[in-house]
Amino acid sequence: MKAQIKTTSIVVALSIFILGSCTTKTIPIVISPEAYHSSVDKVTEVMIHDIFSPPVASRIYAYPNIAAFEILAQKDNAYHSLEGQLTEFTAIPLPEKPEETNYELAALIAHIDLSKKLIFSEDRIAVYRDSLYTIWESQNPKEFLASKEHGLNVAAHITAWMDKDNYKQTRTMPKFSVDSDDPSRWQPTPPAYMSGIEPHWNKIRPFVIDSAAQFKPTPPPAFSMEKDSDFYKELLEVYTISEEITAKGDTSEEVAIAQFWDCNPYVSVTRGHLMFATKKITPGAHWIGIAKIASKKTNSDFAQTVHAYTKTSIAIADAFISCWDEKYRSNLIRPETLINSHIDDSWEPVLQTPPFPEYTSGHSVVSGAAATALTSIFGDDFAFDDDTEVAYNLPVRSFSSFTEAADEAAISRMYGGIHYRAAVEIGVGQGRQLGAFVVDNLKMVVEKEIALSN
Repeated sequence: MKAQIKTTSIVVALSIFILGSCTTKTIPIVISPEAYHSSVDKVTEVMIHDIFSPPVASRIYAYPNIAAFEILAQKDNAYHSLEGQLTEFTAIPLPEKPEETNYELAALIAHIDLSKKLIFSEDRIAVYRDSLYTIWESQNPKEFLASKEHGLNVAAHITAWMDKDNYKQTRTMPKFSVDSDDPSRWQPTPPAYMSGIEPHWNKIRPFVIDSAAQFKPTPPPAFSMEKDSDFYKELLEVYTISEEITAKGDTSEEVAIAQFWDCNPYVSVTRGHLMFATKKITPGAHWIGIAKIASKKTNSDFAQTVHAYTKTSIAIADAFISCWDEKYRSNLIRPETLINSHIDDSWEPVLQTPPFPEYTSGHSVVSGAAATALTSIFGDDFAFDDDTEVAYNLPVRSFSSFTEAADEAAISRMYGGIHYRAAVEIGVGQGRQLGAFVVDNLKMVVEKEIALSN
């Protein structure tokens, strides 16, 4: 009898020890801002691999960030939901098990899941996701499963909304038709002579702006090859600047600026009979990188970080819709085509001309919009070191403000020989007007947004 009692006591004690050991292994899952930066970086990495066009890339950034922000707004009453603020956007579902849900974790899971749906190389995101799932589940299975369920439910809700933005319909619309009889109209440019990309992007549903044409810019100077015309003067200016700055060789600051802001995912390189593409980030990705820099410099917490990414990506996405609406309306010929035909048949721009019409400059519009969104969060005089292009063997450039960076991004297109002056000056203004509209009409923070301390 004593032996039986002793054995039972040992079993009970062992059970208590095992349960206690399991309990000590179950720890709260902590999701840092760095985890979100890493997820965004992974998406950028895959987009570079898949070679998405700049407009499509902007869409890939926007939806996952919105999903993450909405989940955090459910937890933190310092943030407004975007329900009713974004076009046709309705409230996301509530968590099934709120007491077990880690909202930061759910936000990150939603970001990863939506990103995976929006890129081509899904396996690259899946491997990244699964490695994180393994870690989180080992830390706290109950918390992980509840958070995962909520994150995926929200991702499904965002997907249903996203699928009605006309993107899928534009995949079946006709390619851009080149009008070779009109000398003012855009023509494919060397070396790849690609067709005009995304001619129907103005049909994509905007996020905040009323329509693609809401910020329709003034027309460019009237096309004319008369040497006293405004248009010809702008054309000659592109040629003259290019000749002057390239003559400086490696000491040219203008060439350095052009290369820093190139952000062309379509750069084709010819080696003998072979042609291949070098892969780079898009203009939107560069500004998403700047949002990361600003968030890290200010030690932004998880919610503040997601807020910065979300507001910036929405401004960028609407900027591309606005800009592409004008590009295929004015359908203006690029400097390279005219300079080769009328001034210097051996001339090449510093940058490779991207495959779409000239006016307005996409990088200028997007930079104006993104800089305005970031300024509304971090302030007017936010100095930062931009290391976004270090991965492409380009040095860090320093700026005293987002506005200064946007101005440099805009003028870089002239230095690069791919835009006329009107396209960059009017373009950056177009972007700033649109960005101001987004800032004024998108209420994301309950209290008035105050610049974070540097």
